[in-house]
Amino acid sequence: MKNLVLITVVLHLSVYGFTINSNSSKSTDANIKEIWNSSSFKNEISLNTFLLAMKGFHKYSFSKKDKIVIIDYTQPSTKERFYLIDLENKILLNKELVAHGKNTGCNIATNFSNKPESLKSSLGFFRTAETYRGKHGFSLRLDGLEAGKNDNARKRAIVIHGAQYVSKDFVNKHGRLGRSWGCPALPTSRSKEIINEILGGIC
Repeated sequence: MKNLVLITVVLHLSVYGFTINSNSSKSTDANIKEIWNSSSFKNEISLNTFLLAMKGFHKYSFSKKDKIVIIDYTQPSTKERFYLIDLENKILLNKELVAHGKNTGCNIATNFSNKPESLKSSLGFFRTAETYRGKHGFSLRLDGLEAGKNDNARKRAIVIHGAQYVSKDFVNKHGRLGRSWGCPALPTSRSKEIINEILGGIC
């Protein structure tokens, strides 16, 4: 898997059942903090969110370690909450609007599920997989890595795709983004470029 992208969907630390210091050594925490402190994105992404994301990044297997994607569902849909980070150079490559599922909430994401036909987003750590062309055009399949939390992602067709309802114009008209059936949908003007950058196995 040449281009491995790690996608981390974040809600609250308590959702994952551990605190910042569990499942990692103090030295690892210190290294992660050092990356965050010297990065260009520390004013965009909180230290707690970055620590949580990086713990999953180190816990699961990814063939490419220079990038990570974080979707921060603690932010409302009107905010650019999809972050593509270059870990090697400690810079934010992309920041985009991203939709959540229809039954996950209105502007704020509050309800999550791993169940088919729930029309809800799933939390947890994902690995990007192969691309295909479907009803939403060029799309990227995701594999959920956490049993019982998001491992039905492929069965549910939870994918990254572009959508017309993910735009500032939609926000200005409705006060929120449009919502998907659980997919992290991106703006159509940016989706193809981003998918090509993160396909094939990133966290």
